[in-house]
Amino acid sequence: MSLAPLTSASAVIQVHAWAAIFALALGVVVLARRKGTPSHRWSGRIWAAAMLVAVLSSFFIHELRTWGQWSPIHILSVITLVLLVRAYVAIRQRKVQLHAELMKATFYNALLLATFFTFLPGRIMHDVVFGPSPEAAGAVPMWVWIVGGVVVVMGGRHLAAKWHRKTRAAAGAG
Repeated sequence: MSLAPLTSASAVIQVHAWAAIFALALGVVVLARRKGTPSHRWSGRIWAAAMLVAVLSSFFIHELRTWGQWSPIHILSVITLVLLVRAYVAIRQRKVQLHAELMKATFYNALLLATFFTFLPGRIMHDVVFGPSPEAAGAVPMWVWIVGGVVVVMGGRHLAAKWHRKTRAAAGAG
């Protein structure tokens, strides 16, 4: 593992990556802890700010180009921005359940799916974690990576929901 590929990248990529890494780590903590407490609210605000930095900075990154300077990852950025705004509006309207669902969707769809794409061979974070990728790995069609990412995220959401139901049932039985 070497941070050299990231530290030698443009400033916007570095800001984006560090904001996303911070949001991923904080998101795990926020999802795991008790909800509704003052620390949950402050952690959520900090998480949302980190997500906004990650999302807004993504619009200035154009390394993958599918349609002009845009890529499918930019669609994910738009969806994430919409989810964040909807979650904020929901909690301001005291719709706690809707807020929780939207925040979880934001975490799973934006952070986990986007994280999957950042580890594609030839991408900076792939090189940070695994080292430079061999040329043959880049020959895998993009649709294979997209389908794989969706399967990973949907499976993760299913396992998280199953774990949550199991812990809730155990708490009720005790």
